[in-house]
Amino acid sequence: MSDETKVTEVPEAPQAEAPAETMADYEDAINASFKPVHEGDILTGTVIGVSEEEIVLDFGGYTDGVVKLADASDDPAFTFRDIEVGQTLSATVIRKDNGQGRLQLSLKEAASVLAWDRLKQLLEDQTNLKVKIGGIVKGGAVAYVEGIRGFIPASKLSLSYVENLEDWLNKEIEVRVITADPEEKRLVLSAREILREKEAEERKARVSNLEIGLVTEGKVESLMPYGAFIDLGNGLSGLVHISQISQQRIKHPGAVLKEGQTVKVKVIGVKDGKISLSMKALEDVAAVEIQEETYSLPKAEEATTSLASLFKNIKLN
Repeated sequence: MSDETKVTEVPEAPQAEAPAETMADYEDAINASFKPVHEGDILTGTVIGVSEEEIVLDFGGYTDGVVKLADASDDPAFTFRDIEVGQTLSATVIRKDNGQGRLQLSLKEAASVLAWDRLKQLLEDQTNLKVKIGGIVKGGAVAYVEGIRGFIPASKLSLSYVENLEDWLNKEIEVRVITADPEEKRLVLSAREILREKEAEERKARVSNLEIGLVTEGKVESLMPYGAFIDLGNGLSGLVHISQISQQRIKHPGAVLKEGQTVKVKVIGVKDGKISLSMKALEDVAAVEIQEETYSLPKAEEATTSLASLFKNIKLN
């Protein structure tokens, strides 16, 4: 044998050849290139260029298209800063040739068609949306949803009366769509329903924390034939039924109470978010305490005997 070690070379495994491309692989692009384009068509393409004044969309088969800033949105605060290369957008063809061989496109016209469908769905689903108030007009505020101008009536901004609408400018609030009419181009938003629901939830939580037997003070809010509503503060109020106002029978709560009067009440029941109060129960307690104090007083004989015993051993000179 030779001292030299023989090295056997193992041939490399043949690499799998890439499958040959066929016309089928380009079918979509070919079909797209022959598809006629008309003004008013909505096309979906990929962003391939972004500047402050315009963006360029590629439609993968025929000429690309340009969207000018003025055709992007009705929102005066809109910019192309949030648009990124590679992003997919839908736009309406407003001119087949912008003079440079490109399609002239409009994002806001496509949005106006597509957005109303989404807005109607938001209305149906009662979806909560966060919007920024971008303008103040007579009787309310303006905010944009899906690029569509929406109106928020002053009465729908808050649960309380809005004195100065200017205070709401640039505020972010949560709203719902309450009217979406594409025919009239009318979009109305409201925060009131959401605020009312949140207030109800908070009240429910506060009510559930009330303990039966709690004694507190409140103000007479209103008088009804069947009882008096007492404002307990912190958004809570309860009812003192007419039978729980006094030990004596009265025909109307107004016989012993006045609106605005401060009274002491006892919580005697909490059910289904309703608070039942009693003033009579406190009178019962006071009567028992007076009785207990009366029974604890010593009798006259016992008092006399006690005094006699004190002087029994005192000797007078």
